[in-house]
Amino acid sequence: MNLQTQTKSAAEAPVLHKDMANAIRALAMDAVEAAKSGHPGLPMGMADVATVLFTRFIKLDPDAPAWPDRDRFVLSAGHGSMLQYALHHLLGYQDMSLEELKRFRQLGARTAGHPEFGHALGIETTTGPLGQGLSTAVGMALAERLLNQRYGDALVDHHTYVIAGDGCLMEGISHEAIDLAGHLKLGKLIVLWDDNAISIDGPTSLATSTDQLRRFAAAGWNVAQVDGHDAEAVTGAIAAARARSDKPWLIACKTIIGYGAPNKQGRESVHGAPLGADEVKAARAQLGWPHEPFVVPPAVLSTWRAAGGRGAAARVAWEARLAASPQRSRFEAQIRTELPAELAAKVAAYTRELAQQAPKVASRKASEMALAVINAATDLTLGGSADLTHSNLTITKGLAAVRPGDFAGRYIHYGVREHGMAAAMNGIALHGGFIPYGGTFLAFADYARGAIRLSALMGQRVVYVMTHDSIGLGEDGPTHQPIEHLAMLRATPNLYVMRPADAVETAECWLLALQAAHTPSVLVLSRQALPTLRTVPGDANLSGRGAYVLREAAGRRDVTLLATGSEVAIAVAAAEALLKEGINAAVVSMPCWELFEAQDDAYRRAVLGQAPRIGVEAAARLGWDRWIGERGRFIGMNGFGASAPAEDLYRHFGITAEAITAAARTLLG
Repeated sequence: MNLQTQTKSAAEAPVLHKDMANAIRALAMDAVEAAKSGHPGLPMGMADVATVLFTRFIKLDPDAPAWPDRDRFVLSAGHGSMLQYALHHLLGYQDMSLEELKRFRQLGARTAGHPEFGHALGIETTTGPLGQGLSTAVGMALAERLLNQRYGDALVDHHTYVIAGDGCLMEGISHEAIDLAGHLKLGKLIVLWDDNAISIDGPTSLATSTDQLRRFAAAGWNVAQVDGHDAEAVTGAIAAARARSDKPWLIACKTIIGYGAPNKQGRESVHGAPLGADEVKAARAQLGWPHEPFVVPPAVLSTWRAAGGRGAAARVAWEARLAASPQRSRFEAQIRTELPAELAAKVAAYTRELAQQAPKVASRKASEMALAVINAATDLTLGGSADLTHSNLTITKGLAAVRPGDFAGRYIHYGVREHGMAAAMNGIALHGGFIPYGGTFLAFADYARGAIRLSALMGQRVVYVMTHDSIGLGEDGPTHQPIEHLAMLRATPNLYVMRPADAVETAECWLLALQAAHTPSVLVLSRQALPTLRTVPGDANLSGRGAYVLREAAGRRDVTLLATGSEVAIAVAAAEALLKEGINAAVVSMPCWELFEAQDDAYRRAVLGQAPRIGVEAAARLGWDRWIGERGRFIGMNGFGASAPAEDLYRHFGITAEAITAAARTLLG
């Protein structure tokens, strides 16, 4: 089969498909061997499928890797990263030199052990935790349909391709993802399953007997099955999938893991370890690849580079359409997720109104109120909830639901799929065009944890609306009452955890989350009503400092009360009681520890003061000691909650103004 795309003289031998695919295999096994670490099995097994996809179908331009209408490619089986790095080198990505391949898995190399977004051009998402790539790709495919509805085929018309392995399909998140994709009929999504029936422990039959084709079909997908080493069969299957886009596609590609390694192929030993020098030599002989390590013959390389150049004409034509489009400015601003210049002023004006009106509302309700202002001011926000819309209060007037075949709306019903929702929001953010936010209960952050971590690792602007944030949710009891969750989230690098104390802080935190272009945010919101504590209108976004003095002592500080969220009002009540006893207490609201950590030392010292400190939060103590110091006291939770009305629970667990005043007396005694 001749895949050559350059003009050749009659004397030159054609470059065959097997030569193109073997270039991938050789580079992969050489890089893994040089690193003495890595996964050669998938790149060698899926080289034929990848060659067909990247030489015949995928629409991209290595010279313009961020072109908005490019096809997206996600290597969900991220352990096979050398497949992608080899492809990028062969296609001509400027940053993927042979030297980078030789530095595979070394400190500072672009060729990390698993593909990492931002480390190399053309890496659309970080993968490695199995199932995450597939689930993130669902968000990308959804974003493509949403933008297509708004701008038409001329500006938005591309596919999302995924290579997934057996492990990806075993992970529970895959069920959430394929169910959502099938329901929404995301017909531009094509998943190529590396069906090699091998896992780390051995054959997949050790752990699963699922009929994946029937599983996907039941979820509303088109399915096909091919020999993954038959280039013509793979070509026909992908062509059929592109021609019929009524549903997403699963193409099961039956492959041999480590194809070409004569003594190891088809076995688990080839999955995640170098082949060894003798087996590499044997593989070269088996494949008919007599070249030295990291050497690709000029004819093979030039043919690959010509394949990489296929998309340039399509990109140039797209740029011409964009230049002629009356929607150009709007489209470019949307792709950049460029917030309207007036948004900050509108939110500031709204917070001044709140300070004057002083509503007593749950912070989840305050979030809904703030969203009404935000969603009216920009159409970049894309809302949703994991089947808790009217508990999370994440929908506002005018937001229509996204439905199968109708992508005009701005609200996604993710269903009871917290993990899938979080991963899809990552994909939406990575694709460009929207700022996604999605709601669930804070206790269910555990379900979404894997994708939240990737939001932070990739620096994506994803907003998690986590309501029912403490024992304050009351009667639903300890299964739903988060205790350790704040500590878990705060331990995550590059994640803003915001627990506002009232309606003013809630609006401020929403603006901060939207302005954090490279950091995801978690808005931690109450079920119970909270009084407005900031009743003096002002222009400064005090929550942006992370912590600030809400109520200064009526003289020299005797004690400083530090609190977040619903417990700030309790701290204020305690300060008022202490004043009657002649004890001067300052109250510090700490809506976002991460932003407070970013302030200079002088500001932090001024806020914390020199007086003894008491921390107050209806959650676990972990993390508080850095703020309260060795002499400090903590008023909070030491175990799980219970089922009862919220007021009774606060008294039962000793999170009261009386408990705070008693702790202050002990400190000062």
